[in-house]
Amino acid sequence: MIHKIKAMHDNGKGSSIRAISQELGLSRNTVRKYLRMEVDAITEQFADPSRSKRLDDHRDYLVTLLKRFPKLSAVKIARKLQAKVGDLPASDRSIRRYVRALKEEVASAQMRYYEPILDDVPGVQCQVDPGELRGVLIGGEERTLHFVVFVLSYSRLMYVGLAFRPLDTQTFIQLHDEALRYFGGLPEECVYDQTKLVVINEQYRELTLNQRFHEYAITVGFRIHACEGYDPESKGKVEAGVKYVKQDCLYGEVFRDQEHVRQHVQDWVESVANVRIHGTTGEPPRERFERDEREHLEAYLSPACVQPLAHETRRADKTGLIAWKANKYSVPMAWQQARVGVLESGGQLHISDLNTGDVIASHALCSDKGKVIKNTHHYRDHAQRVSKLESDIDALIGNEIGHQLCQQLKRSEPKIYKDQLVAARDLLKRHEPVDPVLITTLAERPGMTATRLQSYLEAAQAAVLRERKPEPLPEPKEALDLSAYRRVGHSSGQGVTHEPA
Repeated sequence: MIHKIKAMHDNGKGSSIRAISQELGLSRNTVRKYLRMEVDAITEQFADPSRSKRLDDHRDYLVTLLKRFPKLSAVKIARKLQAKVGDLPASDRSIRRYVRALKEEVASAQMRYYEPILDDVPGVQCQVDPGELRGVLIGGEERTLHFVVFVLSYSRLMYVGLAFRPLDTQTFIQLHDEALRYFGGLPEECVYDQTKLVVINEQYRELTLNQRFHEYAITVGFRIHACEGYDPESKGKVEAGVKYVKQDCLYGEVFRDQEHVRQHVQDWVESVANVRIHGTTGEPPRERFERDEREHLEAYLSPACVQPLAHETRRADKTGLIAWKANKYSVPMAWQQARVGVLESGGQLHISDLNTGDVIASHALCSDKGKVIKNTHHYRDHAQRVSKLESDIDALIGNEIGHQLCQQLKRSEPKIYKDQLVAARDLLKRHEPVDPVLITTLAERPGMTATRLQSYLEAAQAAVLRERKPEPLPEPKEALDLSAYRRVGHSSGQGVTHEPA
């Protein structure tokens, strides 16, 4: 800047002080000051660390701020200083330069301390982290793709497990099974953040683990290591892997269907992620793994709790049936007309909820065609419903009379017996307390229906309101003997002739 001012002025032969001031955005006094000074003197002055600056009077305050809050920006420091002293003694640009210089020379406290670590030991650690990417085009529709990245800490060998619905514990376990079978062995420990899939709660670094996942880890034989909360740097290898999957593998891709996504990710892992020259190790992860790490992994066998992920779906119809290989199988009522996952395994057809991954129904596979395989528990249990209604009526009027009334209703209207029971129960509740003599008589009367029961109960209630006794029930009429009329209109078998008149 100083050389530029002197060159523009050129000992009075060039631009004027006013023109230089306007050109460089400096005050005329500043231009005059530098023009009066020799270049060597100016350089010496700026090189002198002891020279006074306008903010030196507030240096102690600024140093204290930076030691306590090392990430404070110069803009916020300027606001705090202005609130303390009023008008600032320097421009915003000068404050930024001053704060920058202070941050370089003041040993401020860091948010955390870092120590150099020894090279990872092969076969010891695998870092695991779930991720998701929204807006992935699958079959012309924007979907959210869920995935889990597994990275062996020594070789950096990577595996990516996919899911097309939010991760649950069972899916998380199944993706672990896929990854460990891909690696061909088991590390000593797996490192996670505090996802609910692994850690339910933490207090004083004492962890309450997800029981199902903990049982899986114990069964197959690896330790669970959970990082402190909100500390992604504790598993930086896999954190970088999640970003790598999003940006290099998935971003900008368009897929035909779910199988296309799976094939693309599998090809990318094999032909890109695990054969590139890794930036830290300087070697391809696959080569480093095969040479140094594979032999250190423990043997791995899939436990019984792991089932292959169901990749096919079916929609249940309004009767709660799904079609599978020329037959139909039932699902529980809650999933009627819903889409469910279908998995054929070990002679069984497993039907699962697509949102949770839980198995909601299992059927033995039928080898015939055109059959309907139903589980009666998937539908309303009418017998249980009827039994409950009969018990309610017994509780209202007594077991013996209640049983008699129910039998009369059943004999009168057998096809709508359940509806008759519902109406009778509601009528008895509405007219409580019911006259024992009246209800006993009604329970013994043939042809009793809910409608007739309502008429008698309302008549009895109306009589009570009129303060008189209800009229006695009419005796049922005896059935007429119509046997004598059975042959009316039938021939006796004798012919009749007529003589002409």
